[in-house]
Amino acid sequence: MTISFDNRVAIVTGAGGGLGRAYALELARRGAKVVVNDLGGARDGTGHSDAALAVVQEIETAGGEAFSNGGSVTEYDQMVAMVEAAKARWGRIDILINNAGVLRDRSFAKMEPEDFRFVVDVHLNGSANCTKAVWDTMRDQNYGRILMTASSTGLFGNFGQANYGAAKLGLAGLAKTLHLEGAKYGIKVNTIAPVAGTRMTEDIFPEAAFKAFAPEKVAPAALFLVSEDAPTNMIIGAGAGVVQAAYVTLTPGARLAELTPESVAVQWNEIIDRKGEIVPNSGAEQTMSIMSQLQ
Repeated sequence: MTISFDNRVAIVTGAGGGLGRAYALELARRGAKVVVNDLGGARDGTGHSDAALAVVQEIETAGGEAFSNGGSVTEYDQMVAMVEAAKARWGRIDILINNAGVLRDRSFAKMEPEDFRFVVDVHLNGSANCTKAVWDTMRDQNYGRILMTASSTGLFGNFGQANYGAAKLGLAGLAKTLHLEGAKYGIKVNTIAPVAGTRMTEDIFPEAAFKAFAPEKVAPAALFLVSEDAPTNMIIGAGAGVVQAAYVTLTPGARLAELTPESVAVQWNEIIDRKGEIVPNSGAEQTMSIMSQLQ
């Protein structure tokens, strides 16, 4: 089986380097027409550069089709303009990979509220802006593939990244709702939690690990998740050529003997017992599981 993106149109945000660049290059190599979006700022979101244009030149040199866009994901109107430009040129939008991001790491005690707001705005609100900009087009054409970028920080926590973690877990929640709303329109929505050696992580990884976790080793998972036969509502971890699945689970729990906090304490081990846990496909399944305890 060969996965092809012939005649597909893809938008990749934050594609001027790192993971986004790897995704854009591989999508183009497999036949997609690619919008390479990148504001071109530094890791903390300041400044600008011509990073997106350089990736477009790489794609065109290899015989592919692409154009650059320097719009900010935090500005909804700029994302709408980007989508309209792509549709004017190629007629449709099939794939959106929300990859743009910034870091402003420090412990929560030392973090300024503006640093918290800005990181959440870029990652979470920025992805929502891009997705909203393509949503009606994908519904109208009855086809769409959307990939959110979460993180192990969002899923499991990491010291010094409260802002980043809040945004990243928010993206997983956004994807879980959008997969429900997009299902009848042929829109599949997934989440990837990549581990990669990029400018975002270059001062975190030792040199050998930095090379082992090259962005190109995440691209296979990302491309599968936006392919025609992709699953939906998945949270997939990827790094160094290893692909994993993460799940939000729910234990059967316990019906309290008495409606008191003391009963919660006494029945705690039963409450957290993972035997018989489920992976709900929607929030309604929590209510249903509670009802089953009452019957």
